[in-house]
Amino acid sequence: MRKLIALALLFVLPLGIVFAGGASDTDDGSIKIGVSKLMAHAALDAVEEGMVEYLDSTGLSVSYDFQNAQGDISTSASIAQKFKDDGDDIVVGIATPTAQALVNVFQDRPVLFAAVTDPVDAGLVSTYEPSSDTNVAGVSDMNPVESQIKMLMDITGAKVIGNIYASGEANGVTLMNQAKAAVEKLGGEFVSASVANTAEVMMATQSIIDRVDAVYIATDNTVISALSAVADVADDAGKPLFAADPSGVFGLEFLIAWGFDYHSIGIELGKAIEKIINGTPSGEIGTVFLTDPADFELWFNLDNAKKLGITIPEEMLESAAVVVENGEMVRK
Repeated sequence: MRKLIALALLFVLPLGIVFAGGASDTDDGSIKIGVSKLMAHAALDAVEEGMVEYLDSTGLSVSYDFQNAQGDISTSASIAQKFKDDGDDIVVGIATPTAQALVNVFQDRPVLFAAVTDPVDAGLVSTYEPSSDTNVAGVSDMNPVESQIKMLMDITGAKVIGNIYASGEANGVTLMNQAKAAVEKLGGEFVSASVANTAEVMMATQSIIDRVDAVYIATDNTVISALSAVADVADDAGKPLFAADPSGVFGLEFLIAWGFDYHSIGIELGKAIEKIINGTPSGEIGTVFLTDPADFELWFNLDNAKKLGITIPEEMLESAAVVVENGEMVRK
């Protein structure tokens, strides 16, 4: 598993003073936070909820402008311009395309990202190292891809792993390449299909399902938002499905889900915003990579395992956060 670390990346002036680009707060003294979310789905919604929950707990005076780009890149750009015209103090991009749009527009205000796999590959920052030359920071959702792939192959015996990814989403491409490298390192064969939008996910899955032993879906926002379509195709074909985002799997025919509790990512995002509001120099905040095992959740669907004739090792079941059995979700 890739070693995850917390590194400083952000530099801005403390809030509560006037920025070059506009007013520092609202008429009532609250800090204006513009939040641009790529689309509505369980993981990104959980980030938003965690952020708000944490900031509510601080007693800080903040106001929000929540915007949903509906998965559209041009809408992300329009939202970023809206936030600039409105003079927002802090802007937040939940998912890579919305964060990229904000970085393109804002140079004199703090830009925070969340649910971005690799901010360097995405062009949000030039380095993971501390820097006083950037106004960008946030929380990564870099997953232990190789460990996830190994678990899938070990439990199912699969040799050919299928993957659907969004070719226009930087984190989707990054995760696809990581999954491919992991499968090949583990002696397997990798088969992928790309999509441009959620409407293409079912057809893409159908195009590869007969050529694979199992399907691995990473934290690709476009594909995860259509995970039910992947699950339906995999179920019809009798192929196991691994999802790297457990937040939206209940009720689907998945076998394994292992990944972040995205609410925890939102909490970390809220902590970064709190530091900025309280005057911490931006370079001291950093891109945060979550490392606490409590921030991850492992799910097994025993109903699906029985249908597929797969046995989940007892030691793995003991480490699971959630087991689905007889249609019920049991949190351990």
